[in-house]
Amino acid sequence: METLKTNKEFDFFAARNYRNKQCLGIDEFYEDLSKFKYLVRLLRRYRDTGEVRERLILNHLISIYNVWPIWAANCLAFSKIDRDLWPALKTFLLFLGYIPENQYLDVAIDMHVGSILQKI
Repeated sequence: METLKTNKEFDFFAARNYRNKQCLGIDEFYEDLSKFKYLVRLLRRYRDTGEVRERLILNHLISIYNVWPIWAANCLAFSKIDRDLWPALKTFLLFLGYIPENQYLDVAIDMHVGSILQKI
């Protein structure tokens, strides 16, 4: 699994793989890129408080995967998000069908998030 070590690598990889045909400029690219920052905040809030804002997380993920290919968005997400939050991220991605079950085998499923997503 490729992870991007620096912000410069992250931004370059994101720009190289960006696929938003309706993008009118750099501001829209950075707006789409900022969804990773919001996703990190929501997952950290879950870690710190136990509050899962599942619909908001799902909305951000869907927005991200609409403008980056799945493989690139996976690389970007796992590079940007803290390692201790990967189980929650993986659970959301499995729910959305953005990651095959045999990928990221070393990352566990978050059972709490899974039980919340089953109710949707």
